[in-house]
Amino acid sequence: MGAHGAGTTGCLFSLLIFVALLYYGVNIGEVFFRYYRLLDEMDSQARLASALDNGTIQRRLAAAVQDIGLPDSAARVVVRRNTSPRQVIIETAYSETVTLPFFNHTFAFHPTSTQPL
Repeated sequence: MGAHGAGTTGCLFSLLIFVALLYYGVNIGEVFFRYYRLLDEMDSQARLASALDNGTIQRRLAAAVQDIGLPDSAARVVVRRNTSPRQVIIETAYSETVTLPFFNHTFAFHPTSTQPL
């Protein structure tokens, strides 16, 4: 009977570890998911840049930042157009802090999208 109890305890401990990893993974993963959503939106705007002015791109990305739920600093988007080579560069920078039990970290992001014009 003692061996059965030890097996149950080991199983519960394994389950606890799994749930903790899942909890941390989901909370940290959300930060990266939001980053990739913004990067995807920046890529879309960069592809359309030849038909759009910089102000329109900045307004669309500012709206996307709010929609995604990113910090306001992410809405400070810089749009540059180079003539040689002909390309558009869209970039911003922001950080997000994740506070969890036994874990407190600030992730800094600098998403950039470059497309030929």
